Amino acid sequence: MKAYINCFIPFHSLSQVKETIASLRASALINKIYLLTDNGCTDTVEGCEVINIDSLRSTATIKKISSQADAPYTLIYTKSADLRLGMFALDRMFQIAKDSGAGLIYADHYQVVGDEKKNAPVIAYQKGSLRDDFNFGSVLLYKTDLLKKAVADMDKEYKFAGVYDLRLKVSQYADLVHINEYLYSEIENNTDKSGGSHFDYVDPKNRDMQIEMEQACTDHLKKVGAYLAPQFKKIEFNQADFEYEASVIIPVRNRIRTVADAIKSVLSQKTNFKFNLIVVDNYSTDGTTEAIDKFASDERLVHVIPENKELGIGGCWNAGVHHPKCGKFAVQLDSDDVYSGEDTLQKIVDAFYEQNCAMVVGTYMLTDFDMNEIPPGIIDHKEWTPDNGRNNALRINGLGAPRAFYTPVLREIKVPNTSYGEDYALGLNFSREYQIGRIYDVLYLCRRWDDNSDASLDIVKANAHNTYKDRIRTWELEARIALNKTK
Repeated sequence: MKAYINCFIPFHSLSQVKETIASLRASALINKIYLLTDNGCTDTVEGCEVINIDSLRSTATIKKISSQADAPYTLIYTKSADLRLGMFALDRMFQIAKDSGAGLIYADHYQVVGDEKKNAPVIAYQKGSLRDDFNFGSVLLYKTDLLKKAVADMDKEYKFAGVYDLRLKVSQYADLVHINEYLYSEIENNTDKSGGSHFDYVDPKNRDMQIEMEQACTDHLKKVGAYLAPQFKKIEFNQADFEYEASVIIPVRNRIRTVADAIKSVLSQKTNFKFNLIVVDNYSTDGTTEAIDKFASDERLVHVIPENKELGIGGCWNAGVHHPKCGKFAVQLDSDDVYSGEDTLQKIVDAFYEQNCAMVVGTYMLTDFDMNEIPPGIIDHKEWTPDNGRNNALRINGLGAPRAFYTPVLREIKVPNTSYGEDYALGLNFSREYQIGRIYDVLYLCRRWDDNSDASLDIVKANAHNTYKDRIRTWELEARIALNKTK
């Protein structure tokens, strides 16, 4: 069989690459193997060429790979773990690459640590799969002519965003195709958990990386016609008469341990305007309903049990926002959480007028159940800038909290009836035409505990969540492309 694939693999030592090279050489498809070293390793491996690089993620490394890629397909392995290919795995990837005309092929796989072997399924790539932490697995098979075409388009030198920039540019020419078959195993040679956490992308120490990722994504949006310039609709805040200036909305189901804290947090707010609290009780069965009723003597509390029994968190929000007692501004508070002080509501409403925005997003602090700060602490989402925030929002996975909305616009858009991602969908939709206001004071204590909706997700549920958010991004991307065509 003709050799069709050049391979590029990380190289730290001879022992680290030995098994990977043996697995690759077992396939007749392999042409050449290149070893990428960023630690100046001087070991030699017969039949392999060593390439010195600064890091695996840089533009300079991608360009070096492109210059050596002279086979029809280029395989880049992104981990230092031992790679063990399944029977005819590369044949399968090669076949689908030819049949589909894909720019990139990737597959489900296994992760092996010690004696434990776990499934590691990944998800299908969409137009909206723009987040830089999209998981392709570690074996990436590129069509070489498209890789070279993408590299020829690279006009910026990135230290961190080179690999991200590459796949964005390849996606402009061809599909990125997922094979939902288990084709290889990553054999971890140590137990160090390097996968990162849910909040790594907002860690201040990663700021330089985030700036690069934002630039690469923004350039991609411009290329595909989805970039939005910083021009926004002006809000007139007198569209309708409201009895209340603001309403805090708490959707709740079975939160007997936390709902009283949330309610007290709202009722203790000090404002120069009239506000109320709408608690949408989604048929709780654990005593939550009775806990809410203990506050019934406060006329500001509106306890709603919706007629519709098929509501997720988003549906409960719709029930609250469309209630006749809802105020001009609808302000979020989850039933797990509390406001950080008595001035939170005042700050949020002031921000609407000061920044002329249809939505406001605050800053929160992560805490344990007892409201003690836990790492990474304050989440401020400073990657949201007035001039480019709504473009960068298509790359990141969340927008911050608490969130608040100008009610007439929210009533028009409506909230997706889901219990995950509904807030993100709103942020993208609002930002398509309106400015999003930001507050960088800590307004909100976000409690992490076992009953959080995103606590300890298994891989299947995590993939479902990521697929849904990518779908939200795809819809928004298509809407923005269409909007730009009308201008």
